[in-house]
Amino acid sequence: MGEVNFFIQAMIYLTSAIIMVPIANRFGLGTVLGYLVAGIVIGPFVFGFVGTEGKDLLHFAEFGVVMMLFAIGLELELNLLWRLKFWLLGLGGLQLVFTTVFVFVLGVYFQYSWKSSLALGLILSLSSTAIVLQTLKEKGLMKSVSGQASFSILLFQDMAVIPILAIFPMLSGQSTEVSEHSHSLVDHLPAYQKTLVVLFVVLGIILVGRYLLSPLFRLIAKSGSREIFTGASLLLVIAISVLMGAVGVSAALGTFLAGVVLASSEFRHELESNIEPFKGLLLGLFFLSVGASMDLPVVMEHPMTILGIVSGIIFAKAFVLLILGFLFKLPLDQNLYMSLALSQVGEFSFVLFGYSEGLGIFNKETTVILVACVALSMACTPILLLLYEKTFFEFLQSKAPKKESSNSIEKEENPIIICGFGRFGNMVGRFLKSHGVGITILDYDADRVEMLGRFGFKVFFGDATRLELLENAGLEHAKVLIAALDHPEKQQELIRNVKHHYPNIQIVARAGDREEAYDLKEMGLDYIYRETRETAVKLGADVLKLLGTRSYAAERAKNIFLAHDDETFQELFALRKDRVQYISLAKQRNTELERLMFVDLGKEEELGKDSWSEMER
Repeated sequence: MGEVNFFIQAMIYLTSAIIMVPIANRFGLGTVLGYLVAGIVIGPFVFGFVGTEGKDLLHFAEFGVVMMLFAIGLELELNLLWRLKFWLLGLGGLQLVFTTVFVFVLGVYFQYSWKSSLALGLILSLSSTAIVLQTLKEKGLMKSVSGQASFSILLFQDMAVIPILAIFPMLSGQSTEVSEHSHSLVDHLPAYQKTLVVLFVVLGIILVGRYLLSPLFRLIAKSGSREIFTGASLLLVIAISVLMGAVGVSAALGTFLAGVVLASSEFRHELESNIEPFKGLLLGLFFLSVGASMDLPVVMEHPMTILGIVSGIIFAKAFVLLILGFLFKLPLDQNLYMSLALSQVGEFSFVLFGYSEGLGIFNKETTVILVACVALSMACTPILLLLYEKTFFEFLQSKAPKKESSNSIEKEENPIIICGFGRFGNMVGRFLKSHGVGITILDYDADRVEMLGRFGFKVFFGDATRLELLENAGLEHAKVLIAALDHPEKQQELIRNVKHHYPNIQIVARAGDREEAYDLKEMGLDYIYRETRETAVKLGADVLKLLGTRSYAAERAKNIFLAHDDETFQELFALRKDRVQYISLAKQRNTELERLMFVDLGKEEELGKDSWSEMER
């Protein structure tokens, strides 16, 4: 019966999302608000399709946020993260301090105790990583000034969760009791030992990620099983989450760090594409759970109080961020967007409010009201951003990063993507690289990827037929895709995917032989290159030279052959389905070629002595 109930719950969640998210997108409200509304509709206070278990599901669904930060970490490299330090420490640190002080003063003014006011300020200073980053990604603003500033602030907030958790027991005076109920393995240790353990774990993650994970993934890749590679990707994220939780550190922060360490790995894009489906589903489930757990009766009982608190939270946070944006000289349009984007309260507040209630910092009634305010502030964010875009659209200068900015979050955006770096792709890649052309290389042979890395090539491991992997590698920004996969079936699958989803990208393809070239020609490709044709003909020309033919005559013979072969290819392509006529025309064209060659070399008298009897393959 339990299994049946589980599937019914899954059907309800999926059905509500499938209905509400497209509707929300249709009206420009974004997927986040669609999920939130869907959760409210199916929740216990509207249709009641799901009960109060939404709160328990919320803790499971928070793993989607963990996966999202791992994926973001994969898009960064340590040197790029270092370039964000100015905003990370300056803008992020000041935002948390100023917001906490602002709320603390308001709390004291409304006659809350200083301990409760400080706890409230720390909780409300946090913003929603899931909502903000998801919205920025959907709108293509991750690389804008507002996107980079928002990301820096959110990352600092995730790091600040650790000291916040350490401060709360001191505000309640119940540190001993709390530690007895804590799941952390280090709570019984003195503070300095906790710090050493956390530093040791973080250092361990960095060292393992840098020196052990790539060889391990290379070994797994050799098995040729995509499912095992996906399983290993999930295991990595889950293991780090468990490890960081065991030492009392944010799992999201730990997996983000692992992602940053692996950002320079050749497996970066494959890991990202493997995690993407799970991340998307869990994030959707997270937003659904937030909506389903919203206590609407409390909202209806105290509408003006909650409306005032939500408005106050959004105004206070936006005001602080706006002032900081001016201090850090952000453009006005980007500053306003960042301020509104971060004006809600974060998902981690659900955990902190429950934690605070257990410590006696807040009573149950206050916690219920504040949790409802947090959920409403999350729901308001997509609406506020939509209103801003509609009202001040002319101020949005560009969704692309400023060229002069030194803080851009870089991703692969080369004009050329080479899929398959075997003997053919390798030669093309070396030629293009020697001319200063930017190339992104994908290959599914782990040994080859490792070997090429030693020669200075930045090659990423992954199955190039997967569209999400190509998109992660920058397909939308590429001008030319060079299809050079070894297997004809994979080659055709790659070309079909790219032509269907990105028809404007020019595809240049390698063909193993004439028959494969016909298949590619049938798919509508104009630029097809048979792998050994030019090399074989060049070899033949060199043999002629060794036999005494003058260099000029040998080169001319080579050019005549290639030109004739191009014409023959087009004629034979039209007859490839009729094998009788095909063979007849092939023999005729070979005889004609032989005559052309003998005439050009001045050997007409030798015509007919050694006619070809087999078509060229």
